[in-house]
Amino acid sequence: MTRRSVGTILAVSTLGVFLFTITVSATETVAQAATTVPVDRLVAHWWVFPAAILFSTIALAAGVSGALFFTPFFLLVVGLTPAEAVGAGLLTELFGMSNGLRSYVKQGVVDYDTAKYLLAGAVPAVVVGAFAAHYIEPRLLKLAFGAGLVVLGGFLLYYDPPENAVPGNAENAFLERKNKGRGVTTIEATDGAQYSYETCWRPPGVALSTIGGFITGLISAGLPEIVTTQLIVRCRLPPRVAVATSVFVLAIAAAAGAAVHALTATPVWYVVAWSIPGVLVGGTVGTHVGKHLPSELMESGLGVVFGIVGLIVLTMEVMV
Repeated sequence: MTRRSVGTILAVSTLGVFLFTITVSATETVAQAATTVPVDRLVAHWWVFPAAILFSTIALAAGVSGALFFTPFFLLVVGLTPAEAVGAGLLTELFGMSNGLRSYVKQGVVDYDTAKYLLAGAVPAVVVGAFAAHYIEPRLLKLAFGAGLVVLGGFLLYYDPPENAVPGNAENAFLERKNKGRGVTTIEATDGAQYSYETCWRPPGVALSTIGGFITGLISAGLPEIVTTQLIVRCRLPPRVAVATSVFVLAIAAAAGAAVHALTATPVWYVVAWSIPGVLVGGTVGTHVGKHLPSELMESGLGVVFGIVGLIVLTMEVMV
């Protein structure tokens, strides 16, 4: 057994134990909360369930982070505080990505060597961002969230979808020199496909994942968009491997962020008790719907929507 195989087994095992622990903890908390949250309050939010199905279907079909939908929905429609909305968004996203994560790990297309470096920056940053979300004045957090949505909307409009992106097209002469001579990474998928590419220079990726992790902890979105894009356009990873690696990184980071939000505040279980089943259903539907929709059109449309929502949030806070 090769060193890479041992590393892969350890990485998958660690992730499994970590996510299992988080899931069991969340399940126990939900069960405890069911005895404390008034039934009428829980029943009154039934409409979150169909909304969650719709949002997760669109998110998976378009290949974007589900938190981009859920956090503004929780904030503007459900009426949660910014910190509550971010925590509920991360927890919902954690369960929503379970199908995709399991599929990518099973396919064997996650670059674990790259992921461990990205996680070194993302996990501490998402924890710091999650803590900060509970101590920043709510109005400032709403302004940050609105600005973040505008930036992420522009990000979706500017960059091509992963499957259309050209590996290495953002690699300048300096990065090209830095990326050479670092060996070759080979990923062998279980379906027989093999991907080989030059191992990327790590520091810029760690820095970008740190920025993305902090933004994700603060407003529950940003990490997958930043990580996936930089892996393709800077590190020359094939889109399939880049997306799988990004989902793997986001799963662990989101679990860490959701845990911090759960520990630093009372989780709004009367909301996530509906949103979590919704994303599980929507995740199944979205994987089938996505095959029949042009991802470029979907991402452009969503970029416009997120930009508009972000401007609405900013306008509401500035006008008050």
